[in-house]
Amino acid sequence: MCGITGWVDWERNLSQEQATVYAMGETLACRGPDARGAWFSQHCAFAHRRLTVVDPAGGAQPMVRHLGDKTYVITYNGELYNTEDIRTELAHLGHRLTSYSDTEALLLAYVEWGAQCVHRLNGIFAFAIWDDAQQTLFLARDRLGVKPLFYARRRGSFLFGSELKAILAHPEVEPRLDGEGLAEVFCIGPARTPGHGVFQGISELRPGYRMTVTAQRTKAEQYWSLAGEPHRDDLDTTVAKVRDLFVDTVTRQLVSDVPVCTFLSGGVDSSAVSAVAAEAFRRTGAQPLETYSIDFEEMADNFEANAFQTGLDAPWAKKVADFIHSNHHSVVFGMEDQLQHLMMPIAARDLPGMYDIDASLFLFCQEIKKSATVALSGEAADEVFGGYPWFHRQDSLEADTFPWALRLSERVNVLSPEVQAAIRPYEYVQSRYQDALTEVPRLPGESAREARIREISYLSITRFLPTLLDRKDRMSMATGLEVRVPFCDHRLVQYVFNIPWHMKACDGQVKGVFRRAMGGYLPKDVLNRKKSPYPSDPNPRYLDEVRLRLEDVLANRNSPLLQFIDEQAVRDWIASSHNETEYRPWFGQIAGTPQMFHYLIQVNQWLQDYGVRVV
Repeated sequence: MCGITGWVDWERNLSQEQATVYAMGETLACRGPDARGAWFSQHCAFAHRRLTVVDPAGGAQPMVRHLGDKTYVITYNGELYNTEDIRTELAHLGHRLTSYSDTEALLLAYVEWGAQCVHRLNGIFAFAIWDDAQQTLFLARDRLGVKPLFYARRRGSFLFGSELKAILAHPEVEPRLDGEGLAEVFCIGPARTPGHGVFQGISELRPGYRMTVTAQRTKAEQYWSLAGEPHRDDLDTTVAKVRDLFVDTVTRQLVSDVPVCTFLSGGVDSSAVSAVAAEAFRRTGAQPLETYSIDFEEMADNFEANAFQTGLDAPWAKKVADFIHSNHHSVVFGMEDQLQHLMMPIAARDLPGMYDIDASLFLFCQEIKKSATVALSGEAADEVFGGYPWFHRQDSLEADTFPWALRLSERVNVLSPEVQAAIRPYEYVQSRYQDALTEVPRLPGESAREARIREISYLSITRFLPTLLDRKDRMSMATGLEVRVPFCDHRLVQYVFNIPWHMKACDGQVKGVFRRAMGGYLPKDVLNRKKSPYPSDPNPRYLDEVRLRLEDVLANRNSPLLQFIDEQAVRDWIASSHNETEYRPWFGQIAGTPQMFHYLIQVNQWLQDYGVRVV
């Protein structure tokens, strides 16, 4: 993976703006610690930071190709898992490829097929290509949005970058927040509305979209979306197709010139990825697969099972590692490690993020990076196969809002009356929810329950999953680790999206069809294990610490957070937290009161560190 950024201006000579472009690129150094590059012409400039994974010698960027009197330049972040298929087709069409890098294959695919090239790509990607003859910029992002891409138009300029920080490094871009941005932070966050860059005037290219930029206009169009189609396969055929798609996907994603490992929590998703990967390693005669799990000191002493977190991961991770004969590493952190890094994720995300699990994921990736450059993860299985509680709980199914955020009132209550009046939080969230529902691909003749499950699936894939993909991308790339996500293969996602619920949940089990598909790859008790989310450290010191830090924020009259909150409401919540006994997440599965306090602290730190100005 890499970091990409660029500046196009049809009225200015950008060859004289090298300092600015290099500065934009350097903000992404953590994404590409192995090499840096830049390219300048009169009206276009690219900067690139490279994490070398495939073809160290032939994949340098920005990559330039001169074909006759035409010049094409690409800056690209991602991995294509069907590079060889594309290279073979291009060679048959007369193209001469000089490397085996996916960058060259992608650039020539654009030369050959233009904007339609995106339909041929299987992978995770965000890229920009400059056609010098046409003075046109083309950008595209992968179908599920695994790789990020932000952009901003400023008068005669167009700016883009892998992360917000690259655009904010441009001297003509200020970190401003309007009412809509405030609503995103305080009502939607840590999620984001697709396409929303939070900062005023900055947008995100949505997953499955491509964009063409000229001096006259900026045109974005959707090239892929989930489709509603009748499912005609019986259960046995469905199980077989799921297995074949998944095995093919994992196997494709093992391609690398650098060490590859997997995350292994002991849950069925990461265990399945690891089992298929381990088998592929054995077939090729490679060394045993390296697997990694995360755990916390005193976890067993502090853990209390609840409806969302049902058991400890560590024993299951060891069981699976023994079964698949992987070389397993249990990475253990103490609360002190996490407390030292509580605010670090802000600089990686450029926005308030996902509290303690951001910090622990960063530390986890940092440790893995010492031995590997690429990892495969089980992210997205619950969105695709329906593993989350909101697919099964009646209150979530009946809720007229995003089912992972049912406690909006508690968030609204801590906002000042002035902010509530300005952003109209209930109306804002309801509007975003209804916008999402209008996108759902309906299937005529479905029962009311099947139609609602289809809605929940679509919402989970397009509104909840991006939050986790953002977290995985930013925390891993902050350490220079590339994480691949096989469950985001668009072929698998599209097929499973239309499997009827009675098949998805066959055998009376959450994700029953996937568990059946993995029969033979994993022990039966692992296949039957109840879902448990990414672990959050239950150490009571975390609540104590974030409570104290939030009190410090309230006591400091210069804290920027104070202009947005009802101080007394926050103090009341702090006071009541000492006696809180019921676990009720306000976002997702594990974000309870400590995480809400942490989020507010992050908002304050973010406003301060980024010099955010509210307009």
